[in-house]
Amino acid sequence: MADVLIIEDDATIRTALVRALTARSHSTMTAPTAMAGLQSLVAARPDVVLLDLGLPDLDGAALLAMIRAVSDVPVIVVSARDDGAGMVAVLDAGADDYLVKPFAADQLDARIRAVLRRSEPGKAPGPITVGGIVIDARARSATLDGAALDLSPKEFDLLLYLVQRTGEVIGKRELLAKVWNQPYGGADKTVDVHLHWLRRKLGESADAPRYLHRVRGVGVKLAPPT
Repeated sequence: MADVLIIEDDATIRTALVRALTARSHSTMTAPTAMAGLQSLVAARPDVVLLDLGLPDLDGAALLAMIRAVSDVPVIVVSARDDGAGMVAVLDAGADDYLVKPFAADQLDARIRAVLRRSEPGKAPGPITVGGIVIDARARSATLDGAALDLSPKEFDLLLYLVQRTGEVIGKRELLAKVWNQPYGGADKTVDVHLHWLRRKLGESADAPRYLHRVRGVGVKLAPPT
């Protein structure tokens, strides 16, 4: 069972979500606006947030940024917007999953269980050190040679996943599935762009790698400098 905050302006959809989640043993609270949702988040500290993007007072993407500034609660975006680039942008901004309306209640319940498994206490390891990189999943902080790395939420997730698999060659499809929650594939370009940005922040390039080594035709491997 989870405490679910539903931030949705459509009363009919709110009622349907409350009914479906209650039937699956979740407790719910609702908010019809972005500001009411943010207040409920701070006051009630839910286990997971369902966030509509088309809110009357503030776009849901802007609210997501405000949520991420105060909480690491799992956020599942539930929206009628199905633009691929927009979905990627929202996931990169810190959403944990994205469901396009309409969707089945059982599918939503499965997504809630999945994001809660990933955020279970004790799952996140302590700080990991690889060469000059030190990354802490709990604190969501990373440093390189003692200096803080200014990483976007998705850059941090990508670096963390690669560090946790140090020395292993990871394919782009696996990265899309594990970092971007796209198990059925997606745009390889998304991975390429984020790897490029991450390399720049690690002070390297694809042609002169220090930590991120490209394995042509297979994927990428993170390893300490030799």
